[in-house]
Amino acid sequence: SAIGLGLLTATLRPNTCSSSYSPGSPGGSHFEYIITDKKGKNHNVGLIQLNRPKALNALCDGLITELNQALEAFEKDPAVGAIVLTGGEKAFAAGADIKEMQNQRFQDCYSTGFLSHWDHITRVKKPVIAAVNGYALGGGCELAMMCDIIYAGEKAQFAQPEILLGTIPGAGGTQRLTRAVGKSLAMEMVLTGDRISAQEAKEAGLVSKIFPVEKLVDEAIRCAEKIASNSKIISAMAKESVNAAFEMTLTEGNKLEKKLFYSTFATDDRKEGMTAFVEKRKANFKDQ
Repeated sequence: SAIGLGLLTATLRPNTCSSSYSPGSPGGSHFEYIITDKKGKNHNVGLIQLNRPKALNALCDGLITELNQALEAFEKDPAVGAIVLTGGEKAFAAGADIKEMQNQRFQDCYSTGFLSHWDHITRVKKPVIAAVNGYALGGGCELAMMCDIIYAGEKAQFAQPEILLGTIPGAGGTQRLTRAVGKSLAMEMVLTGDRISAQEAKEAGLVSKIFPVEKLVDEAIRCAEKIASNSKIISAMAKESVNAAFEMTLTEGNKLEKKLFYSTFATDDRKEGMTAFVEKRKANFKDQ
């Protein structure tokens, strides 16, 4: 069946996920639905692993709440320059928790802003890399697309199968997927619920690189380390400018880029970077 395995699994399994959890902090891993750590030689990479393996990392409210808390903690951590988000080898995240949605009414969704806290990751200034192994279906695909870079394992599969449950994507699936892969493929995926492989996702521009399953997370951390070695404030400006390309006309986007480019000349790191280049030495950025 083309239906997302994770969505089906989430529908059939007991509803054991709630938004109550013990306070946790990256490095301490006191969370219930995620595991956090700091990686890299200088511990400058924040790692968040979705950890509901029996439910194929179905995205329940509690998991999203914990994810947002971990993202905030890494955002505030001056040592962290980039973040890697991953799941397990079988599933990155196999969809939203359907048990939580099953009895929702329009009035409930509208009045509470249902799923409105899912896109917190898009407001994080530090670059976020999704390391996707296995299923990234429905909400899992949407979560990956909210990240800045997607690396995929060789066996990864992406899909928006909400149509098979009598609904449509509700966390950016119709919007981000279309911008990433174009109208025809996005429309096909959304209207059929069919999955695409990691190779097809790379050909379509949804992911940037593919790695063997067992090497994926290490490669994502390696990329994050490279990003984290640059100036955090300049990286944030670069991220803002690239993201603006999806929101603005070319003319307005170029205007913003120019303003941000000019803004780098007010930073110590821009001066240090160019001075180091002229002096043929490695730059020592201070994030100032």
